[in-house]
Amino acid sequence: MRLTVLGCSGSVPGPDSPAAGYLVRADGFGLALDLGNGTVGVLQRHIDPFELGGIALSHLHPDHCADMTALLVYLRYHPLRPHGWRPLPVHGPTETATRLAAASASSAAERAAIDMSDVFDIGPLDSTSVHIGPFELSSAPVAHPCEAYAVRVQHGGRSLVYTGDSGPCEELSKLAYGADVLLAEATWTDDPSRPKDLHMSGLQAGTLAATAGAGRLLLTHVAPWTDAPSVLAEARGAFDGPVELVASGTSYDI
Repeated sequence: MRLTVLGCSGSVPGPDSPAAGYLVRADGFGLALDLGNGTVGVLQRHIDPFELGGIALSHLHPDHCADMTALLVYLRYHPLRPHGWRPLPVHGPTETATRLAAASASSAAERAAIDMSDVFDIGPLDSTSVHIGPFELSSAPVAHPCEAYAVRVQHGGRSLVYTGDSGPCEELSKLAYGADVLLAEATWTDDPSRPKDLHMSGLQAGTLAATAGAGRLLLTHVAPWTDAPSVLAEARGAFDGPVELVASGTSYDI
């Protein structure tokens, strides 16, 4: 598998990166994990959007799904849509279809009339395993204020676990166990006054990697106002394996 970071800025796009979005490829197949603000522009540098094979949305906060509306426009109105192209499988939380319709509408009446089935084939992302192309996806509900999931992607005996947005929780620890690569959000530095069940600090991401026995830790979703070197130092203090901060456009072999 090859992971490409489309965007990694936490909560909002930053000066050097779109919000959250990732592309995983294997055997000529491309899977997107989240498509936050600005990620579809970067996506086009790495893959023809018509060649995407599927999308998994961890949750429906805009910094993780806002560019689904941009992708909808691209796939529906591009004048050179390939002959025989079929709607793109999208796996997400329960309200994915209604939320994407609302984001694409200018009024309640228009929202009720929106049909995206010519572009997106929307299904659930829940605790059951699904196969998308060559990938096996499993997920677990995580600690966030809305319906949210972490996702484990497996192929060829290798595994990538993406935390989505989550505070520390047992379900996330179980899903991350033994991951070759842990792509973990680390929105802020560690402080006991931080709200619970929202995000992780660098220390908490490092602790998760250590307890899960992960092979490598990639830190993402650092907010633009957070001191990224401090987040990295916290994670390295808790996990003695390879750790780095990701950047938009960077790729990793898994």
